Amino acid sequence: MKKLMSTLFVVAAAAGMAMAADKPDFSGNWKMDADKSTFGPIPPPTSMTCKISHKDPDLNIEQAQSGAQGDQTMTFKYSTDGKETTNSLMGNDVKSTAAWEGKILVVKSNLDAGGTQVKFTSKYSLSDDGKTLTQALSISAPQGDFDMTYVLVKQ
Repeated sequence: MKKLMSTLFVVAAAAGMAMAADKPDFSGNWKMDADKSTFGPIPPPTSMTCKISHKDPDLNIEQAQSGAQGDQTMTFKYSTDGKETTNSLMGNDVKSTAAWEGKILVVKSNLDAGGTQVKFTSKYSLSDDGKTLTQALSISAPQGDFDMTYVLVKQ
């Protein structure tokens, strides 16, 4: 019985380590590949970079972009264990939860912009070689629903 319990403990510990190893680390400096990205009805940025610091469950993203709407710098902080976080987007609070679905990090966010509700769902995935980060973004707003995809290359 003692041997069985020891064996089960080792198997459970190994399974836990395997599950942790399945989660990618998004840390690094990233630059948008505009040719591989899609922007839906929104004017695309001319450039975008992200500096990501990721130590599960903490995920911090510093995003800078330039384009027709001017230069913008945004900071987002998430907790990948499903705890709600609050960020600011153009002076409005955005409440988000982030959780793993296998190797994909799904971030669900709600923005209340003066009574107008906007919902965002971002799915972050990392290529097997760790050199390409993809953010598939779905936006649901009173004006309609649309999808965008940012493809970022590690610098």
